[in-house]
Amino acid sequence: MQPTRRVIEGSLAAGGHVVDDAWHDVETVDELHLAADGVPLLVSRAVWSAERDALIARGSPIGLKLEPHDDPASIATDLGHLSLLAVHFPKFTDGRGYSIARLLRERYAYAGPLRAVGDVLRDQLFYLLRCGFDSFAMKHEEQVDDALSAYRDFSEAYQTAVDRTVPLFARRAAATPGPSHR
Repeated sequence: MQPTRRVIEGSLAAGGHVVDDAWHDVETVDELHLAADGVPLLVSRAVWSAERDALIARGSPIGLKLEPHDDPASIATDLGHLSLLAVHFPKFTDGRGYSIARLLRERYAYAGPLRAVGDVLRDQLFYLLRCGFDSFAMKHEEQVDDALSAYRDFSEAYQTAVDRTVPLFARRAAATPGPSHR
């Protein structure tokens, strides 16, 4: 049994909060066979590939952990079977997870929970939220409480992203009444 980990959940609109993580990491098929029934499992791509049908038949929530080199297209047809997608950030400087999140949200219309895991820093949370992440399992759990303040770093964003598809200038123009025509 793995120790309880605390994660951050929430959107920019709703704000974030810290919760105990119910998901159990499963990296190998051997670990899968030791997992208790009914427990939400976050499995590696290797476990998903080897045991996909058995995992679906379990009936308990299944999450999939993607690595930076994974192509979201390869799991697009499986999204309906997954209750959580997690994207691993092995180093905070590896930005491929941002692209994976945008592809999942925009191209493949994934609307379920999307978690950033690994070397995720507080200063990245605002940008990760804008790309579509809504859950964070940070490498250094002692940073979790401080990281909540990242939800309030910026009051507005100029660019479009997953969370806002209209840029600031267009939102402002729509909110400002134009000149009256006589």
